[in-house]
Amino acid sequence: MKPRIAVAVPEGTLEKRYRNYHETLLALGARPVEAGADINPAEYDGLLLPGGWDIDPARYHRDREPGCGQTDPALDELQFAALDAFVRAGKPVFGICRGHQLINVFFGGTLIQDLPQSPRHKWDEVTDEDRAHGSTAVPGSWIAGIYGESFPVNSAHHQAADAVGEGLVVDQYSDDGIVEAMHHESLPVWCVQWHPERMCLSRARPDTVDGSAVIRYFIEKCGGSKEV
Repeated sequence: MKPRIAVAVPEGTLEKRYRNYHETLLALGARPVEAGADINPAEYDGLLLPGGWDIDPARYHRDREPGCGQTDPALDELQFAALDAFVRAGKPVFGICRGHQLINVFFGGTLIQDLPQSPRHKWDEVTDEDRAHGSTAVPGSWIAGIYGESFPVNSAHHQAADAVGEGLVVDQYSDDGIVEAMHHESLPVWCVQWHPERMCLSRARPDTVDGSAVIRYFIEKCGGSKEV
């Protein structure tokens, strides 16, 4: 049976605003389900926290700085509540971009509100595409087990993890030192700063690794078959 993956997004947006996630999960053998504030982890096999707006700095006890972008308090509330429910239930969670940052904040970490080197990491407005850069994985980490210890990924963000949350372990850094992947030391929680759903299948890129491998890893953790 295909694992049911809750995607914590506002009602009516999964197949529109978040269609890349929806289509990728479907193609790789999972069943993505839009899940709101009343989410019940018992009904799902895992939780996906997708990319999106910046997180309200009040969530990590900081004043808003000039470089902070658009925030959405309702989205913060929905996704922090969903993450809390799945953590309490001990069920798998995977965060992507904003989701990676949200996981860090949830566990008590902080964020860099506007990277001084953000042009290297943010969406390229000239080409209308993600940028790409090199990265290094910690030897023996889960992400190194998937891609090896040196590999390129895409990038479309201007914020990043600063102080790392309690229990989180950094597994990958960009070639200029930005935290690119983490996992929790005792919970089934993983996250990446990049966008694997935009570097696989019909959106595969010649300048990055295949993003489907890390999404398959998460689906397997949710009980999905390796043969998807």
